[in-house]
Amino acid sequence: MKTIYDPSEEKQSTELAIGTFLITTLLFMFYIISNQNSMVLIIAWPFALAGIVVNSIMFFHLAEKFIHLPQHRRDIGVKILILLSNIPIIFFYYLVVMKS
Repeated sequence: MKTIYDPSEEKQSTELAIGTFLITTLLFMFYIISNQNSMVLIIAWPFALAGIVVNSIMFFHLAEKFIHLPQHRRDIGVKILILLSNIPIIFFYYLVVMKS
């Protein structure tokens, strides 16, 4: 029996994107508040690496769904855009940290 895909039930990608954004923003704010303490970067680096890996896995999962489920492309495309919206934000944080 084939399972019917319901895009409204798959909320993990949005939760992942929001969670990654919140944790990254908190770490960035903590870095700024702590007068650019390098210990914060030591704590943040493993999270950043794990975030890249997990977000990449989710992106490939959504891309596979996007290819194989043409009737749900709009919903899946929005989820992909939400997931990818973290890239410019994190790049901005990276630029600020490297310039200080």
